[in-house]
Amino acid sequence: MAPKNQAIAAAVVVGSAAASSSAFVASPGLQKAGAVHSQNLRSNSAGAGAGSGSSSLPLSVIGAVLGTTAAVASVKRSGRSTREVVQVRAFENELGVQPPVGFWDPAGFTAEGNQYDFYRRRCIELKHGRVAMLACTGYIVQEFVRFPGFLSPSSSIKFADIPNGLAAVEKVPAVGWFQYTVFCGICDLWLCHQVPSNPPGKLTTRLFGEGITNYEYGSIGLPGYLGGKPVDNPELKKKKLNAELANG
Repeated sequence: MAPKNQAIAAAVVVGSAAASSSAFVASPGLQKAGAVHSQNLRSNSAGAGAGSGSSSLPLSVIGAVLGTTAAVASVKRSGRSTREVVQVRAFENELGVQPPVGFWDPAGFTAEGNQYDFYRRRCIELKHGRVAMLACTGYIVQEFVRFPGFLSPSSSIKFADIPNGLAAVEKVPAVGWFQYTVFCGICDLWLCHQVPSNPPGKLTTRLFGEGITNYEYGSIGLPGYLGGKPVDNPELKKKKLNAELANG
């Protein structure tokens, strides 16, 4: 509040100075006119003096307006810079803030400081990162290991016949891509559900039966019924979660 009050006070001082300067300029003209002209022409000289005073009035108004505009602009700039610093510091202690980059947001997605938007984008970041890591793992593994048998018995296409990389797009039948799309939709809607009250990335199932049939995932994505348990050590858990964000 102090910078704002100082700026407004400066604007008032500038306007007052401009008005007083115009008044002091007009007074010698009036005195000179009264000294030169006779008693009979005093009314005319007073009218001329009033005209010169009114002509100098716009200059004082312009000076006051310019001073006020500059003060308001200065207040807005100082307020905006302070707000940006506070917003950045609101998320600088979140997971993923690691040296040497630190808090990295070049696109300014967190500029508004909205906690809900940050939570939603963090969930999306984790989901996309996990899909990307699975894709990279599959790309590497199929260089050395292939499933036995046929990918499409009706088309006599074996798993060993599928090339690596983008060349597989043309080799896999359309029905295979449809099955893949349906499986991804089932995972996104029912098998990997993000409960809003859970931390970002802590997924559960969303099946019928509430808590009886639903379960959470433990370390490295193992379901609870297969022995998957969360990491209990806080430091180790933080390290693993930071590594997941960095790798994803």
